[in-house]
Amino acid sequence: MADQTSAAAADPYRKLGKDLLRNIHRIMVKARVLEERLIKMSKSGDGYFWIGGPGEEAFNVSLGLQVKKGQGPEFDYLHLHYRSSAIVLGLGGPVIDTIRQMRCVAGDPYSKGRNFVNHYALPKWNIVPVSPTIETQYSTAIGTAIAQRRVETDAITIVNGGDGGTAEGDFHSCLVWSNRPALTLPILIIVINNDYAISTAAQGQHGERNISDWGKVFDMPARTVNGNDVAQSYLAIKEALAYCRKERKPYLLEARTSRLYGHSSSSGANRIAQADCIAEFEAKMSERGMIAQEEIEKIWQENLEEIDKAHQQVKTEPFPTPESIWENVFAGPLPPSYPTKGGS
Repeated sequence: MADQTSAAAADPYRKLGKDLLRNIHRIMVKARVLEERLIKMSKSGDGYFWIGGPGEEAFNVSLGLQVKKGQGPEFDYLHLHYRSSAIVLGLGGPVIDTIRQMRCVAGDPYSKGRNFVNHYALPKWNIVPVSPTIETQYSTAIGTAIAQRRVETDAITIVNGGDGGTAEGDFHSCLVWSNRPALTLPILIIVINNDYAISTAAQGQHGERNISDWGKVFDMPARTVNGNDVAQSYLAIKEALAYCRKERKPYLLEARTSRLYGHSSSSGANRIAQADCIAEFEAKMSERGMIAQEEIEKIWQENLEEIDKAHQQVKTEPFPTPESIWENVFAGPLPPSYPTKGGS
């Protein structure tokens, strides 16, 4: 009996608890169903270019649920890239708004129907506008981290990107600036390593064994985790966040994940035979008696119905008008040199 009790205590899934794990599972399923609907929209002409994060749900939901959410330097800043939909859903973002951005309707709250899908921007949660340029978020993260280093707060800057982009100078600038002895920065630097850049395999690009090995150069804490495993991801994120909040220093976290639908719609967005973090998670929960198969099926069905309803709603919503192109460009009125409706 004592051996069974100690074994249960050592199990990270038991440590996290059934309620948290079931919540993570629900959001993971929602994120997957959403992304698969976006892919269908792009293939049917009901949306445009798709790029997203199927296969990264275990890590990204675990991150989104642990963010200190709010606006201003007293809350975490998020410098995300275009595979971060599950993070936003973990924060509480509604699926309908991502569908709105995919269809480019005027009600898209992130870009007013002007940007690619999964390019989030939300001031109330400190989500800095996602850029389609590769890895520039690692440079902009330096600025918010400097601001947070200069105020009395435990909030930090969180930045994520892909393994291919770590060859860019922006990533290495982030490592250098965050580790300057004169002013170390509270940044959680995340790299999602799915073994591919756009079409270049990691083994043909990376000379280091793990991307987290860059932490050795700067004597900073760094770790590589199985990003397909919920418990390992959640606990690793928790540890990294706690370090950055307390020490006001950077932490490099690499998550190894799958890329289940390729790079984007430009490469076909067809399902690839790789490890599926949701299927693995459901198996682990089932064998521990934390969820029954009928419950799993119900959760999938409920999310399918929710996203179908949201999609049908978005299909009735208007696209932006040509005149709205000048909205939210300038802080004040348009300069007199810019044309207005009816003008030259």
